[in-house]
Amino acid sequence: MNIFEQRESNLRGYCRIYPTVFTSAQNARQVDEQGKSYLDFFAGAGVLNFGHNNARMTRAVIDYIEANGVIHSLDMSTSAKRAFMQTFVDVVLTPRNMPHKLQFVGPTGTNAVEAALKLARRVTDRTEIVAFHHAFHGMTLGSLAATANGYFRGAAGVPLNHVSHHPFGCDTPCIGCNLGCHQGNGQAYLAQLRARYMDSSSGFEKPAAFLVEVVQAEGGVNVADKQWLLGVQQLAHDLGALLIIDDIQAGMGRTGSFFSFDDYDLNPDIVCLAKGLGGWGTPIAMNLVKPEWDAHWSPGEHTGTFRGQNLSFVAGTEALKYFEDPDFLDSVAKKSALMREQLRPLERHAQIQIRGKGMMIGIDIQDGDMAKRVVSRCFEQGLLLGACGTGGRVIKLIPPLTIDEDDLITGLAIVVDAITSEQGGDDALS
Repeated sequence: MNIFEQRESNLRGYCRIYPTVFTSAQNARQVDEQGKSYLDFFAGAGVLNFGHNNARMTRAVIDYIEANGVIHSLDMSTSAKRAFMQTFVDVVLTPRNMPHKLQFVGPTGTNAVEAALKLARRVTDRTEIVAFHHAFHGMTLGSLAATANGYFRGAAGVPLNHVSHHPFGCDTPCIGCNLGCHQGNGQAYLAQLRARYMDSSSGFEKPAAFLVEVVQAEGGVNVADKQWLLGVQQLAHDLGALLIIDDIQAGMGRTGSFFSFDDYDLNPDIVCLAKGLGGWGTPIAMNLVKPEWDAHWSPGEHTGTFRGQNLSFVAGTEALKYFEDPDFLDSVAKKSALMREQLRPLERHAQIQIRGKGMMIGIDIQDGDMAKRVVSRCFEQGLLLGACGTGGRVIKLIPPLTIDEDDLITGLAIVVDAITSEQGGDDALS
């Protein structure tokens, strides 16, 4: 029995899916102790948008360390934080006319969601949060209350209160979904919800915030319908509630633009970011908060030991510079189209649906056990990917945005072959 089995907690998960020991990594590949190379379409659950050991970020981090740059700083001012903040304002906020303040929280996405919920409740003096079916927002108790997955919720050990879940308005109806939450149905439900909140005798307390993902990554790669999401925003504003967008996995260029909502005409009160924000894989989480709401915080009222992660500031600054080059997002668009093209043979099967946005693609095969076998078969063929959605029935593809096209095509061919084999061969797809 190895040290992992002897001493690591039973909670370990991904090492069970990928039963090997990795020793090195570069861009979209990881190599194990036996020297086997794996294409990585999992990318640290969406952290490594710019690949493993991105050369530009590695060089910047090494230079910073060799210059004895400050590593840990709580929320003190450092030159690394200043460079990150100024670059973020110049590259992301100013072009979008977003006045938002930058609130650094420690150091993962769930911390960002917790802080956002806390502030929304402070601003509105209300307790209830509106979240949505299939949502995933984190594992700490506040964000877990907003997470819909029963398996995760079951580990809480206490009641998960003050959050209600409602149908998510998908841009296309999901195969096998019986929630009736796509497009028109989603709008109809939203109208019913509005009527309940507006009726003073309904028993519905007005919420502090609506918390929503534009693309539900862990929930099955469900993409929100634009008009539905605009309706959510309007309802939130009409009720005096805040609109919080969780862009933790879908942000940083993953869906083809910096924010997943860039083409939705939204004006969120708070945006939660993490994962790819640090570029290199080191932890960072941050909320973008409208100034009038940020003013409700008192100094030091929400804190965290590791909210001043300067290596993430250094690497994250380099990550932001990718968005100064229009060729970068052009390449993401090209690779997104390539992914759709290479996966098209799977669409001949009536029980398979391919959905997503940008370089976040979900392949819904409606069978969690089969999806597990597909993931295992891909691992054997040298490809890392994961499953998500209800019962783990959706194969999720989130390769680094910087992946070479040849590697992308190779990996997609492995996916198509694995699913085709599990479905019973080419005859099953005709």
